[in-house]
This record gives sequence, structure tokens and C-alpha cells, in this order.
Amino acid sequence: FTPAFSRGNTFHIYGAIPPEGESMKKHFINRVLHPNSPVPLTGLQADLRFYELFPGQKMMLDEIEIETGHLNHPNNAMGYRVTWNGRSAVYCSDTEHFSDRLDEHVKDLARDADVLIYDAMYTDEEYHNPKSPKIGWGHSTWQEAVKMAEAAGVKRVVIFHHDPTHSDDFLDRIAEEVEAAFPKAVMAREGLILPVGF
Repeated sequence: FTPAFSRGNTFHIYGAIPPEGESMKKHFINRVLHPNSPVPLTGLQADLRFYELFPGQKMMLDEIEIETGHLNHPNNAMGYRVTWNGRSAVYCSDTEHFSDRLDEHVKDLARDADVLIYDAMYTDEEYHNPKSPKIGWGHSTWQEAVKMAEAAGVKRVVIFHHDPTHSDDFLDRIAEEVEAAFPKAVMAREGLILPVGF
């Protein structure tokens, strides 16, 4: 990441407080830099500024409002609602639905959003497969994504966080099922550009 090596550049890095109690900066060093880069933090000449976020927090970055929400995941996770110019997109990765109710945190975060980007790694059949269940793994299904989108009054839902074992053909078949269940749904694909609110 060449810009990080250039003195005079400034990066503002926002994220949830890590579950281990580390600071955001320490987490970045231990989990992002060390496994992926031989360069220590001191080798990066840019000014890196770290900001810790809490679930339920709202903040403004210039004219953009960002709201955070707790997600159901074994290692904790945070969803984000980004609102600008009256349009909202909600990003919920690494979240697992509850078997007996909708996740009110996600529902509140996504209420009336233009777009909900939702972790739908599995189908219901895969999730509940008695030979290899995915319950408790921290991911959801496309069927639950559609339920959440309907309950929250979302205009469009983007199905993403695809299982890497799914083939393109399999995902194409799922896309047909998703679009039949929620006509304004779309499968995330490489290079997807989705105008919000137009």
C-alpha cells in the first residue's frame, strides 16, 4: 500500500474495539500488519490515526453520518449505516441471524435504508444441514437476508460474503431464487456498482 509509505499522507482508521481488549492501533499492528507485511508500523511514514467505535455510536465525517450497531458473531462484529444527502447504505458483514426472532440491532440499523449489504454466506439448507451444520459460525443465509430486508423496509438488499466453496454456477442459481423472493435484491459480484437512491 504505497501511500502509507509516503510522509505527508494522513489516514484515519476507524473500527470497533477488539474483543481481546487491545487498542485499535495494537490490533492493527498484530492482526493486519504482522501476518500480511514484513514492514513494522514504524516503516510506514504516513500519519496513521486510529479511532475506536462503539455499537450504537453516531458520528459525522464532514457531511456523512455514520451509525454503528452490534452484530451477532462469535468474535463480535459491528455493522455500519452510512447516510449522505438523504441516502443510506447499511453494511452488515459477519452476522448470524437468531433462530427464533429477527436481530433487532440489525433491523434498527437497516430501517428504511436504500441499500442493505448483508452477510448471506449460506442457504437455509446448508445452514441447517444435519451432517455439517453452520449454526454458531457467525454467518447467515440469503433467506434471512430477505426476511430482514422486508422487516426493516429496505429498498434493495445485496447478498454478499459468499461461501468460497460455492461455484459461480451455484451463485447464479441462488441469484435467481433471491430475485424471485425479493425483486430488488442483487448478488454482490466483482466490479458491482450500485447507484443508491436513483
